[in-house]
Amino acid sequence: MTNFEPADQEDKPLDPALESVRRKMIRLQIVSVAIMVVSLMAVFGAVVYKTMRPAAKPASAAIAAGIPSDQPVAATAALPQGFTVQSVALSGSQVLFYGTTSAGQRQAIVFDYGLSRIVATISLPAN
Repeated sequence: MTNFEPADQEDKPLDPALESVRRKMIRLQIVSVAIMVVSLMAVFGAVVYKTMRPAAKPASAAIAAGIPSDQPVAATAALPQGFTVQSVALSGSQVLFYGTTSAGQRQAIVFDYGLSRIVATISLPAN
């Protein structure tokens, strides 16, 4: 095996082109580290912001907030005279009544029991 003397291990000055490349790489590394630190701080800031913010109430909870929880809601949907209900669907505090009028026209009526009123009447054309 070859033994190297410590005197042979001394750093020799780099040529100017290689020194320029080394300086550019060091500059790039410093910029990259700065960008990573700023990005990490932004992520931590977003996490802290999300955890410290009060939770927003959903819209259906806002309507239900006025309804007592210990008793059921009593509401009457005043459907048109002669309306025949074919199907019913529920979404949140709204009930959809699908059926036909006395004249035979198809209609969908949306009743909101939180507001105790009909919020939409949709007439469907016959095929």
